[in-house]
Amino acid sequence: MSDRHTRLLGSDPAALADAAAILKAGGIVAFPTETVYGLGADARDDRAVAQVFAAKGRPAFNPLIVHLVDAEAARTVAQFDDLAERLAAAFWPGPLTLVLPMRSDAGISALVTTGLGTVALRVPAHPVARGLLAAFGGPVAAPSANPSGRVSPTTASHVMAGLAGRIDAVVDGGACGVGLESTIIGLDGPVRLLRPGGLPVEAIEACLGGPLDSAADPDRPVAPGQLASHYAPKGVLRMEASGAAPGEVFVGFGPGGGDLNLSPSGDLTEAAANLFRLLHRLDEIRAGRIAVAPIPERGLGRAINDRLRRAAAPRG
Repeated sequence: MSDRHTRLLGSDPAALADAAAILKAGGIVAFPTETVYGLGADARDDRAVAQVFAAKGRPAFNPLIVHLVDAEAARTVAQFDDLAERLAAAFWPGPLTLVLPMRSDAGISALVTTGLGTVALRVPAHPVARGLLAAFGGPVAAPSANPSGRVSPTTASHVMAGLAGRIDAVVDGGACGVGLESTIIGLDGPVRLLRPGGLPVEAIEACLGGPLDSAADPDRPVAPGQLASHYAPKGVLRMEASGAAPGEVFVGFGPGGGDLNLSPSGDLTEAAANLFRLLHRLDEIRAGRIAVAPIPERGLGRAINDRLRRAAAPRG
């Protein structure tokens, strides 16, 4: 997997046609979404999906999200109930993934679902992602386009730094606007939050008219992003820091400054968009120890803290 020539493609229609042709031939292509860059493969092709796991070094028990061009295409893959229809109508296209019972005739590779009877589906909003999905004309399984457990990529250069030589192509669509992976909601039983992300939980609860359950087992993930250690920079990370200890690089939030700052104005949307970019920057400057200022546990702050807790977790 380490001797491929990785092509860097543009995002014009001809480039997207090239990327779609690679997918149709069983190759793997990274592409931008509004959340982060994904590493895509034909979700119906066992060999192609296996290449995604191999390129990332991703555990085979960790399921993938299937990206589709619209809700109509999603209904051919999974069973939608009234709640699923309500969420899809409110938030698709956008940074929301729904875990639903899979249709018996879905044709999705068992590697994508890790053998579960459910499938995680998303309709992305990014115009480049939508253009690629339309050109391909089928379901694309796509986890984040980074080595497993490392910081998720929000630019094509992040992808190339982590996966060049392991994948076939990267579609360069610029920087991702949201900067955090999608929020994942389980709808195969009681409605529950499986992963906070780029869509605030409060918006989902307002749509559904009630609170979400949030139980999850990191040892038995039923959706991406549930492993205890994930999204990790190379350095050791400490949260809820009021300042830097000797030898630490301090990542601030709000007007308190810092060596780097997620948002000098204390804006959680800006902080979410900057999180992975700053974690990549910390790797670039070889920060061995990192301290991060407190982030409010509300709105997108909930997803930011989720990523930071996993980044700070002990690593196996």
